[in-house]
Amino acid sequence: MSVIKNNRLLGQLAPLRAFGDIMYKWPVKDLKNVINILSNIGASVLIQQSLIPPKYYTPPYLTARPDIVHHKLTAKDKFLILATDGLWDMMSSQNAVKLVGEHMEGKQTLSSFSLPVEPLNLGAANQILSNRKIGLAHKPKDSNVTTHLIRNALGDSSSGIKHSKLSTMLQLSPSISRNYRDDISVTVLYFDTPLNI
Repeated sequence: MSVIKNNRLLGQLAPLRAFGDIMYKWPVKDLKNVINILSNIGASVLIQQSLIPPKYYTPPYLTARPDIVHHKLTAKDKFLILATDGLWDMMSSQNAVKLVGEHMEGKQTLSSFSLPVEPLNLGAANQILSNRKIGLAHKPKDSNVTTHLIRNALGDSSSGIKHSKLSTMLQLSPSISRNYRDDISVTVLYFDTPLNI
């Protein structure tokens, strides 16, 4: 029997590394002790029953040990996306990078336009205006890039963002939302300063 069912650990959990989630780490004996404690404090039977997953034979199935990758920053590195598995369940890392890159190009259009104070030749002015035009073509709906990523993750369809899908995904009650999406937390770090390499 495989511990992976429907691309999930024991058919339930998507990540294979996590803090918490004791029901995938502790021996059955310890989980039964927790159930007894929960029973004594009046926790619902449903919570008690969900503590031991089905076909739970040889724990631990899950670890908190992360994969660590070292990457020396270069001048080409513009940003870093940190996100929970809820985002990565909904979109590929390539799509997320594309969306952040496009957002960066269009971000300049959210502030009012003004030419630099120093004198410009015609070629430099043309370059500034050309870049502005490119930015306007990618003008983001959201001024915050993390909102932009979440909007695209939840509302994505083959024809762009489908607002009815986005609205539905955001209005799901907590009791059923886990059947359709995981919680999503996103932070984007920009490397705005030039690197001394």
